[in-house]
Amino acid sequence: MAKTMLRLPIGIQDFESLRIDGYTYIDKTEYVYRLVNEGRYYFLSRPRRFGKSLLLSTIKALFQGKRDLFKGLAIDQKEDIDWAEYPILHLDLNTEKYDSREKLENKINVFLSEQEKLYGREEWERSFGTRFEGVIKRAYEKTGRRVVILVDEYDKPMLQAIGNKELQDEYRATLKGFYGALKSMDGCIKFAMLTGVTKFGKVSVFSDLNNLMDISMLRKYHNICGITEEELLATFDKKIDELAADNNITRDECIAKLKNMYDGYHFNEYAKEGIYNPFSVLNTLNNGDFRSYWFETGTPSYLVELLRRHHYNLEQMSKAEVTSDVLNCIDAESNDPIPVIYQSGYLTIKDYDPEYEIYTLGFPNEEVEKGFALLSQWRVNFSNATRTIEKYVIEEA
Repeated sequence: MAKTMLRLPIGIQDFESLRIDGYTYIDKTEYVYRLVNEGRYYFLSRPRRFGKSLLLSTIKALFQGKRDLFKGLAIDQKEDIDWAEYPILHLDLNTEKYDSREKLENKINVFLSEQEKLYGREEWERSFGTRFEGVIKRAYEKTGRRVVILVDEYDKPMLQAIGNKELQDEYRATLKGFYGALKSMDGCIKFAMLTGVTKFGKVSVFSDLNNLMDISMLRKYHNICGITEEELLATFDKKIDELAADNNITRDECIAKLKNMYDGYHFNEYAKEGIYNPFSVLNTLNNGDFRSYWFETGTPSYLVELLRRHHYNLEQMSKAEVTSDVLNCIDAESNDPIPVIYQSGYLTIKDYDPEYEIYTLGFPNEEVEKGFALLSQWRVNFSNATRTIEKYVIEEA
């Protein structure tokens, strides 16, 4: 069978380069349109490699007024988009290993210094918070347009400091002051969105940002990242046929195997359809082999630290029953690792009891379940699985 010439965007997180270079794009711009027209401040939690960075890059291109990139997409048909260019402050915290306070401070300082070259700085602006406020204010004054603020992987420093209370406290204080500008400079801000794997709350980073709308579990944004079955079949029809031929199975068997291996993520209790893991699906279609691509990229070190500290039983974990408060917010000093495990994508919503408002969690699919089964060959709980789990540890890139 001749191979279909379809460019799969594996590892590509920049919307502009994806569109210019002709890579396949699953159109999520209807959700982008909804975001920019229905509100101003957002937070989205999704697992790693699920498309958060591409989503922010798409929003960035929209506010840069690059309409040509959106030709043929849903948002291009909307008559009320002005396609004007707005000043954009885009901070990506995913590109550093935060093993010291200096690493985080340097990252923020580099970001602010780059913006201050464009918009200036007052001598009395010393703290990160006041410098950020100053940049936002002057960007608005100099351009005449309110500012767009995008923060990718806002929580990475906090996650990497799990198990180190002193460092957690330092990061918390630094980030609270910095992110506080989002609230204090409301009149100068057009749109703001933070993404991450987890949501730290209570006395943590989010405690003062009550103006952020958390869309992570809202039904209407359930499909904003990842791949639905409808998108899979419509976008990759011929690639599925090729995958079936490569594995000597029928098309129906191939679709069923894709579903069992990579589908099953539910980010809302009433969502009827599951979401496919985009990283594993794209790699499977590209390579022609069914493998645990997402799980094999590594168990993040923060998750390993949590499991090691709390000796959590695998059977308990795969049938956990929790309230919405547990799923929606992480207390950095909590003894319960379930919220982090859920938000990291290793568990998902399997059932919901509306009377008692209780969620039942479980593994989303075979890829994750088999991965954890591998880790559990040695043990009943994680304390005896350390040697196995460490084979899969990585620091997020």
